[in-house]
Amino acid sequence: MKYTILNFLRQLLLTLLVVFTVVSLVTLLIEFVPGDPATTILGETATQEQLDSFRAKHGLDRPAFFFTVNSEKGFQWNGVDNRYADYWLGLLQGDLGKSFRTDRPVLDMILERYPSTIELALVSMLIAISIAVPLGVLAGKNKNSLIDNFSSFIALLGISLPTFVIGPFLVYLFAVKYQIFAPTYSGNPEDILLPAVTLGAALSAILTRMVRSSVIEELGEDYVRTARAKGLSESKVVYKHVLKNGLIPVVTILGLQLGVLLAGAIITEKIFSWQGLGLLLLDDGIGKRDYRLVQGCVLVISVTYILANSLTDLVYRWLDPRIRLS
Repeated sequence: MKYTILNFLRQLLLTLLVVFTVVSLVTLLIEFVPGDPATTILGETATQEQLDSFRAKHGLDRPAFFFTVNSEKGFQWNGVDNRYADYWLGLLQGDLGKSFRTDRPVLDMILERYPSTIELALVSMLIAISIAVPLGVLAGKNKNSLIDNFSSFIALLGISLPTFVIGPFLVYLFAVKYQIFAPTYSGNPEDILLPAVTLGAALSAILTRMVRSSVIEELGEDYVRTARAKGLSESKVVYKHVLKNGLIPVVTILGLQLGVLLAGAIITEKIFSWQGLGLLLLDDGIGKRDYRLVQGCVLVISVTYILANSLTDLVYRWLDPRIRLS
């Protein structure tokens, strides 16, 4: 019990540290992006009075951090009167601020798009697992055979091709040439298939190699020989015993790859105009220099990644009783 509480506190402290680091780095880096948010949003024709009013409304006329470095005055301390301190104060109250461009709460904008991104990531993961597990088991059972070589070739191809190559290729093949799917998001349920396959292709390739290696390793264990000696069929040995133990490292990879899926979703959502968090971050956040929207999107993605890793630990313990006993 004491170990469980300490482990929970350690995980909570680590989560808070990661969130603090992510928000701080994003806030710091976005200040180095060239351009003025007021000019970007209001346009080149805006008057100086309009620009000043916009900056005052969103606090852009105040220092970004606790200190500034001036070529004339040198190091200058600003105290708590800065945008960084204000953002953390609002964050502790559950307020992510308001969008510079729409003047809407950032939290509301994120909550509108967040389910679409999670849906895309989960469907992509499901497609990757559906491809990788049967192909990896088949390759592991038939080591160094033609089937194994073919699956290795497919896996290498999936890893080598980036999403910005696979995506347009699928659009051309299934949306332009054969017109089976819409090239961009149109509100139909089947619209998720092309972006999900695009996003899950690289993951399926990685998982296939992982499942293959795990199956080959587990097939050489003593418990497999014992199961065969008891007269169990080969399919029962592989799918009931070998696969369960072989999935332990695969689960770890899946948890870690969720963050990669969320990052890759930015490009995929842009290709297919999928109305998710990635498109919101890219077009409305970074494209419009909307500081608060960028900070909010990155914060939500990082927290999702942390929660996915925590869930992976729980599943890992369930699959391997030795971890629970330790």
